[in-house]
Amino acid sequence: MARDNRDSLTRCPWCGDEPLYVRYHDEEWGVPSRDPVHLFEMLCLEGQQAGLSWITVLRKRERYRERFFGFDASCVARMTKSQLESCLKDAGLIRHRGKLSAIIDNARAVEQLTAESGIDLASYLWAFVGGEPVANRLKTHQDAPAKTQASEAMSKDLKKRGFRFVGPTTCYAFMQAVGMVDDHLVSCFRHADQRGC
Repeated sequence: MARDNRDSLTRCPWCGDEPLYVRYHDEEWGVPSRDPVHLFEMLCLEGQQAGLSWITVLRKRERYRERFFGFDASCVARMTKSQLESCLKDAGLIRHRGKLSAIIDNARAVEQLTAESGIDLASYLWAFVGGEPVANRLKTHQDAPAKTQASEAMSKDLKKRGFRFVGPTTCYAFMQAVGMVDDHLVSCFRHADQRGC
């Protein structure tokens, strides 16, 4: 659908009318992604959100990409203490030592996962939903759960493997973001029913 016709579309109300948020909702949120780099980015960014609003993270996303090598896990895993200290002084990032160091730790955990199991991050993460998106039929945003059995299982296994800032609620938000679950409201033009899927 042409962008100039989007003003009249029904969307999930959480995105409001902030252009960056609307674009994220319309073009990315809930779209199934199997790109390991994108999945790593979103897993890390969801962890950065803890205690903050998602729009705060979205506004800083490009700077995160610049400082963390486009979320190439193999590069991030090799970041030094001095590079981390530099990031902590960067006002373009959320300057929280635990959150920023978690990105590096998570990259190292990705490398270890791949080395030990021989599977890539996408195959590993998608296994928690049986390899296919879960299409929910939510009528209101309040109907969406904060966590599910799948997100709890994902969180538990990620933590066991050394990932950080990956609680069950963070994992569910991640699953929504990368399309492992379709939590667009049934009235939203992005819900699978509206797209004819």
